Amino acid sequence: MRVSTRVEYGLMAITDIALHSENGGSVSTTEVAERQKISQKYLEQILPLLRQAGLIKAQKGLRGGYRLSRPANKIVIADVLNALDDSILAEMEIPEEEEDGALRGCINECLWGKINKKLSDYAKSVTLGEFLAECREKNTVEWDLYVI
Repeated sequence: MRVSTRVEYGLMAITDIALHSENGGSVSTTEVAERQKISQKYLEQILPLLRQAGLIKAQKGLRGGYRLSRPANKIVIADVLNALDDSILAEMEIPEEEEDGALRGCINECLWGKINKKLSDYAKSVTLGEFLAECREKNTVEWDLYVI
């Protein structure tokens, strides 16, 4: 499956924000961009999508930046994906029998439709908190959490 860089970087950004704002602080776009090696200008186009979806909050000021708008265990991955690209989890439209024959309709319904349903069900069942826990478990290197 292929996803756009907007979705890939958006997932990286919200995960980074969740990890680095757990103590109640905010995370700047500069920090996320440096840690994740994402263009800050591109990140500044992605973060408003997550903010408009109510997933992150922006805080102005000296210690400004972004943080989650609610606990990570209250955000499902489907919400993040839909905020970044609403076509990923959109239900497939299975056309009536086409001129191309019944085989195409069968493939669309019996294969792609089922794959899409599984993906959608999974994204709706996994919270950002669960995803973060799995990321921590799989990561063999300590997260970059240097605190002064």
